[in-house]
Amino acid sequence: MLEFKDLFNGSGLKIIPQIEYDLASIEDIGLTFIEHVLLKTRYAAQMTGLSAIADNSGLTVDTLNGVPGIYSARYAELNASDSENIKKLLHEMKEVPDTECSAQFHCVLICLKHPADAIPSILHSKWLSIITFSYQEPKKAEGFSYDPVFYLPELERTAAELSIEEKSVISHLSEALRQFLDVMRNV
Repeated sequence: MLEFKDLFNGSGLKIIPQIEYDLASIEDIGLTFIEHVLLKTRYAAQMTGLSAIADNSGLTVDTLNGVPGIYSARYAELNASDSENIKKLLHEMKEVPDTECSAQFHCVLICLKHPADAIPSILHSKWLSIITFSYQEPKKAEGFSYDPVFYLPELERTAAELSIEEKSVISHLSEALRQFLDVMRNV
């Protein structure tokens, strides 16, 4: 949510979080990032009668055929902690050579102009990295989800070691939000 607020400052768009409408979360029944985000966005637009924007992000690991993917937040189990999800991921990859650890964070962002919008704006971005096996429990809340094992070779750091300002320049969510603002400027 911080990245949303930072990027929308000065855009002229008023963003109202779903929580302010007291809307329940919808069931995660989509089989792809796009399916689930479209369901979330359509629900928000129908319940509020307004334009709506929603996103879904997740990690895909090439050698695991895209897993954890849409199940990133609940990879170890429903309501699993970030640490539990990371431990399961590293366990699943224990036999994988370092040269085959490529991964991506994906963000799909969908915007509906109105509840019945038949042609939603669908934006996708990805952030490339490798998975590092030198995971240590963060001493404080640094990043989120798989950030502690999402290693960026060009920066010689994990995503958890980046400041919010650095992430706002290069993350998958920031890129999708910039694409969205470009679309909105051209509407």
